[in-house]
Amino acid sequence: MTASDPLAPVRHVGILAPMRAELDPVVRRLALTDQGPADRNAGRIYSGNAGPVTITAMLTEIGMANAAHAATAILEHGVETVFVVGIAGSVDRGLGMGELIVPERVVERATGREHRPTLIGDARSSGTLSCGDDLITDVGVLDGMFAKGVIAVDMETAAIAAVCEDAGRPWSVFRAISDYAGSGFLDEALLALIRSDGTMDPELTASYMAEHPERVEALMQFGQDAERATEAAAEAAAAAVHALASR
Repeated sequence: MTASDPLAPVRHVGILAPMRAELDPVVRRLALTDQGPADRNAGRIYSGNAGPVTITAMLTEIGMANAAHAATAILEHGVETVFVVGIAGSVDRGLGMGELIVPERVVERATGREHRPTLIGDARSSGTLSCGDDLITDVGVLDGMFAKGVIAVDMETAAIAAVCEDAGRPWSVFRAISDYAGSGFLDEALLALIRSDGTMDPELTASYMAEHPERVEALMQFGQDAERATEAAAEAAAAAVHALASR
């Protein structure tokens, strides 16, 4: 164990992903199996092993409250550390689509509470991941955030971090860039098409595309970029699990 790798003795990892498209590549890469519903108030559990490391994974669904609930539920399964896996909107325009981010700190916008993720192996961290339920589209606001060190935004990580830290458990985050915040593509109308598990409502989506045919190409591109990002985040999380297993 080293200062940059404090998780070497861990033998039970919990993995949380907000959306189905973010969880599926994790399940596939780590060959996890569906164990059914966790309980009446939590989502389905997926489990497996990587050598001596047991893996328990769950879907959180979108949003801070859902993320906090899922974090509480997965800790009840006895996990020793939690990985947050998924996509993020870039505030730093220098980041590319699908690029993995390893933030130095995570901040909840509503409260200002700061959290520090645990780094695994030789990962180098930089910048701040800003989290909250509000969709920020104002370019001026985003530029101000970037000036203060924010590189990306999401809607769950800080909530999971708070639950883990309050319980005395370490946590790590693996997010990859799926879009540029404030680009004008992702707005409230488009967000309304997305269900809590990240899947698109087919009827609402069909109506939206019929009303906005000029956005169909951009929507398809977004889907491709998001898929690239989910795969990159899942790959990083799986690599971290295997690194722990090799200790």
